[in-house]
Amino acid sequence: MSDTLPQAITTVDGVDALPAVVVAADPLKDPYLAYLATLDGAESKRTMRGCLDRIARILTGHDPNGVDPETGEVDPAVLAITGQGFPWHLLRYEHTIQVRAIIAKQATRQDDGTVRPWSPAHRNKHLVALRQVLDQAWRLGLISAEDRDRAQRLDPFKGKRLPAGEHVPIERIGALLAECDADSSLPSADDEGPRDQARREERRRRALRDAAVIAVLYGSGVRRAELAGLALADYDPAARSLKVRGKGDKERLVYINSSTVGRVEAWLTVRGRVPGGLFPPFTPRGGHIRRDKQGRIAHMKDGQSVSDILATRSEQAGIAPQAAHDMRRTFIGELLDAGVDLATAQALAGHASPSTTARYDRRPEKTRRDAVDKLRTPQAAPLPGVARRRDRTT
Repeated sequence: MSDTLPQAITTVDGVDALPAVVVAADPLKDPYLAYLATLDGAESKRTMRGCLDRIARILTGHDPNGVDPETGEVDPAVLAITGQGFPWHLLRYEHTIQVRAIIAKQATRQDDGTVRPWSPAHRNKHLVALRQVLDQAWRLGLISAEDRDRAQRLDPFKGKRLPAGEHVPIERIGALLAECDADSSLPSADDEGPRDQARREERRRRALRDAAVIAVLYGSGVRRAELAGLALADYDPAARSLKVRGKGDKERLVYINSSTVGRVEAWLTVRGRVPGGLFPPFTPRGGHIRRDKQGRIAHMKDGQSVSDILATRSEQAGIAPQAAHDMRRTFIGELLDAGVDLATAQALAGHASPSTTARYDRRPEKTRRDAVDKLRTPQAAPLPGVARRRDRTT
């Protein structure tokens, strides 16, 4: 790879784009891979990888999301461009400031057809990724400290958005659990054969697991990735607690109520007490609990598996797909509404800062809403002694 800035091959919005690297780079000297290796959680790796890949597409003269401007469709060839092997060490301030300018213009088309600009937080996340990959380039000896510092000198985006997501009414949780209960108690038919019996048993096992997953999500406020990583050893029925490993490999105890314990215990009658994942996946054929080569019960692959469960049960219940984070948001909001102090709610949620937990507090919104409710819209009546235009014209 050349140590000089490549000649620009295209221009987008007046921005010179760097060409993509076409030769294999040493993975041990790749800032992209080095930065991702510093991240602990799978969710963090996925998020920041996406940011760097979008920046790489910007720098190669393409839409960051891989959309073809001519057709408006995603181009798989553009989407295949990633930050791996990209010459990050060749970036200078004149490139990074232009990247910031392009990020400032980005928007996302919603399902209803409306276009919404990227939020300041989402834009800043890309700047964080850019700064971090440049820092790794310096650590690897590929760029000088002076060039790195200048390229990183980017002002953050200002602005604020209301928290995303929604409060999940308890009736929706009841609907999800009802679908699980219906599958877990399917009656046998008189003419039921061995194959039908096996399918009914598979649905029962899945339903018991899914009901326990939904109950724990709603009743403990754990993140979906945290739930996917739970092991049987993390569950203490006597203390009604779960030992959760959160962001930054920090452990904490969360607690569940007796009804949630009942759901977990019902699932364990199927799962058994073999060490391994608390909520394992099933095999594609036969619906058996998946095990690893050592015979231990497997863990869910990642948090997406939890979202898939919620999507399936939501579809069965005839409601919009429920997001795992909305359940977490509801849990924290309910705690604060019940008068739980901020420090306790922060500890249960596993937030590093109380300001993060405070964003889930719905009480200020209720106070403002109650204040507006004290106002009354006046009755419609003409001013006394003033001739109405309608009267004058008639």
